[in-house]
Amino acid sequence: MAISIQIKLNEALYLRDPQETKLGRRIIQNAILLIDELGFEHFTFKKLAERIDSTEASVYRYFENKHLLLVYLLSWYWEWIKFRIIYKTTNIQDPAERLRTALATVVDASLPDPTIEFVHQEVLHRIVIAEAIKTYRTKSVDAENKKGFFLTYKSLCRVIADIISEINPDFAYPRALASTLLEMSNDHIYFAEHLPSLTDITIVKGDLEPVKQLLEAFAFGILQKQAPESTNS
Repeated sequence: MAISIQIKLNEALYLRDPQETKLGRRIIQNAILLIDELGFEHFTFKKLAERIDSTEASVYRYFENKHLLLVYLLSWYWEWIKFRIIYKTTNIQDPAERLRTALATVVDASLPDPTIEFVHQEVLHRIVIAEAIKTYRTKSVDAENKKGFFLTYKSLCRVIADIISEINPDFAYPRALASTLLEMSNDHIYFAEHLPSLTDITIVKGDLEPVKQLLEAFAFGILQKQAPESTNS
């Protein structure tokens, strides 16, 4: 059964929070589907308005431009992943097991989740893989960073970095490792599906266990700590 959830995001990203209205939620839902279908370069507010049987002006009442819409979608995604990691690891005492759970949660974000009524997480994850780099590798990144556009991504990295520091307080690069693991998860799913010679994993019938194993091997190998056997069956 779908539930209603509202994630608080930077108000500078939107003119009106789309989560607060039925039309706004339709804009988010269909923007995700249309960007996945067309690619961000060919996505326009005009095409989105046609998809939802509304007007282009109505879309502009929520977002100033499509770049801010993309940043909004990515911010929602990273905040949702952080929420899930915190929820799943709250009662886990062993930091190594918390890191394993956090990494699995990052990977499983690409799987369908029926609990949110207006966001198709599996489709949004494909957008993250294909389009995320376009949100921050731009000429305006420094100005947008000062406005806090990437706080959700940095906050997610910090959650993982804090777990890494618990495992090995002497490790000098927890934030670098955290961001590398996040990027690695997306990159190697993409490589396995499209550029297989760039990775050593194979994804068969959507089974992402090899991605989890890859992240664990890098994380615990770099930390020079053997990962304990999982207690999960």
